[in-house]
Amino acid sequence: MKKLFFGLLSCLFLFGGSAFGGYEYKIKVAHDGANVTPSQAYEMVEKDTVHTFIVDTRTRAEYQLIGHPMGAYNIPKNFWTGEIGEKKYGMTDNLNYEKDLLERFNPADDKLIFMCRSGKRSCLACKAAIKAGWNPNNVCNMLGGFEGDKIKNKSSIYSGQRKLGGWKNEGLPWTYNIDKKLVYKADITP
Repeated sequence: MKKLFFGLLSCLFLFGGSAFGGYEYKIKVAHDGANVTPSQAYEMVEKDTVHTFIVDTRTRAEYQLIGHPMGAYNIPKNFWTGEIGEKKYGMTDNLNYEKDLLERFNPADDKLIFMCRSGKRSCLACKAAIKAGWNPNNVCNMLGGFEGDKIKNKSSIYSGQRKLGGWKNEGLPWTYNIDKKLVYKADITP
């Protein structure tokens, strides 16, 4: 019984921060604009569905195969090159990113909440949106992104897994479904 109690207590400490809202999100790249948690982003979109949008900046494969927030638009900040490096796949910038944003959204009226895997590409997307004409007050980085941060406890069976914060780990609505109105325009253009 004592072992069970201490096992449950250690699980509470390991996951308690994420499960009970105590996880401390970190800004990955300095940028203008605001920073919001996934729960705050969800509330913002629910409050104004006409002019507040989540923009998923991950690659098209990540958007489709890992899942995405329901209603999130996919405009990749980077594309996979097909090359394999020592630790990851090669990436190249989407040189039309600002133009892609302007084709879908209006800088005068729309508030954009950028999201990626864990919060770095979304910070870069905030910079791009401001460069494209958005007021910094109408641009947000979603802290923790879709998957959150990795557990860095080598003793944990979850070490290296993304279980700290993020849209998915906060239990917000997400899907694998592909809606033609939301996917990257190159995927639907003949």
